[in-house]
Amino acid sequence: MTKLPLAVHTAAQVRAFDQHAIDVLHIPAYDLMCRAGEAALGALRSCWPASQRVVVICGSGNNGGDGYVIARLAREERLQVTVIGLTPLSDLRGAALRAANEFVAAGGEIAPWSDTCVDGAEIIVDAIFGTGLSRDVNERIAECIGVINRAGAPVLALDIPSGLHADSGRIMRAAVHADRTIAFVGLKLGFYVGNGPDCCGVVMFDSLDLPSIADTATTAAMRISEDALADLLPPRRRTTHKGQQGHVLVIGGGPGMAGAARLAGEAALRVGAGLVTVATRPENVASVISGRPELICRGVERFEDLEPLLERADVLAIGPGLGTDPWAMAMVEATIGYGKPAVVDADALNLIASTSRASDHWILTPHPGEAGRLLGISTAAIQADRLSAAQAIAARYGGVVVLKGAGTLVVCRDHLPCICDQGNPGMASPGMGDVLTGVIAGIAAQTADFAGAARAGVLVHAMAGDMAARRGERGLLATDLFTYLPICVNPTQRL
Repeated sequence: MTKLPLAVHTAAQVRAFDQHAIDVLHIPAYDLMCRAGEAALGALRSCWPASQRVVVICGSGNNGGDGYVIARLAREERLQVTVIGLTPLSDLRGAALRAANEFVAAGGEIAPWSDTCVDGAEIIVDAIFGTGLSRDVNERIAECIGVINRAGAPVLALDIPSGLHADSGRIMRAAVHADRTIAFVGLKLGFYVGNGPDCCGVVMFDSLDLPSIADTATTAAMRISEDALADLLPPRRRTTHKGQQGHVLVIGGGPGMAGAARLAGEAALRVGAGLVTVATRPENVASVISGRPELICRGVERFEDLEPLLERADVLAIGPGLGTDPWAMAMVEATIGYGKPAVVDADALNLIASTSRASDHWILTPHPGEAGRLLGISTAAIQADRLSAAQAIAARYGGVVVLKGAGTLVVCRDHLPCICDQGNPGMASPGMGDVLTGVIAGIAAQTADFAGAARAGVLVHAMAGDMAARRGERGLLATDLFTYLPICVNPTQRL
């Protein structure tokens, strides 16, 4: 097992590299299959060292061949192995047929599927489908997958959970919900988008001793790396003063929504912005500063009140709790037309969705519903192909797009798309988006790398959420992240 690479690929890219290994590097397909089986057995033994009863469920393709190899090797280690063949031996071809024959020659038996075949299993190995699945599974396989998911035993998926689309993360009628997925050769895009995070469990990786495939021509996206934080957020000089760390102006807090603006403002402070001003409706000023006196807070009723604040700010953050009334519309018009770097969220996104305005000076941070309104399509359509949706928003509106959700995406024209694979379901709670807005704006105020600030902000927010969730995901509050944000933005001090 090796460290997860940063590069993420489409299924076609990985298949092309497999073929390159066979045609150019002259590695026989069966040798690659044996390497995969050995890696999978290593993963199984490391994750469940005390387990003895293994059920391996094999399909017809190379993924099934990987399953026959792991079954043969597991028998050699004296595990109790049951192999279920969903396809007759006579229908197997190539390396998969050889793997099945060698399993049988070593004394193994292949049993047919039954609804009780996984009873008593301590581990189930899913080797039904690989990355080539392009249409919905049939009723028989869907029923098999249902039995696997209800068995109660941990599941190790080989290369990808069966039934999960390798590029979109869409469930193809039914998909295995694995506890661990061991990816071979390259990480697949579908692990991180759509339903991938639910189906894959913990992702492990083995390169099968092949060279890295990290060039841009064969990469669909990149995982956001913690290593980049140290470059973007270096230690401060002893002579640093707050005026050198940027001034963030948060614009938001419509009637009854002062808390959203305050969350964004405090988040910007917690990640190191030198000054943070909150511009809100006058009736909200007292509640904002009473909760966090380090914030500057100004009541604004019209553009004339906002203009001097815009002039002094380095980075704008507009949208948290803003509302959609005439006051909110006036604030949006004043802000997005001002030309300063801006993080745009929540109601501000809804207000610009009908304007067709584009800018290279903003970071748009929609959740799937807001993304749908920006593109005029349904939330379901966004989730069906999150990467294409984020790219379409960037093409239409410019700037940097942060498409929030499990596997948050950061997309802009000049960089490969980036995926955040940290964060947890406990972060699905009120105010988390407001905190993210403040985190991104606060980091952007400290660096000239606008796209880098978006990537770093997404990662820092997710890391803080994971730290806060150590006490449990259910009941996690947005304010719980404030304790951990300073830890995350001081990477050299964590070493």
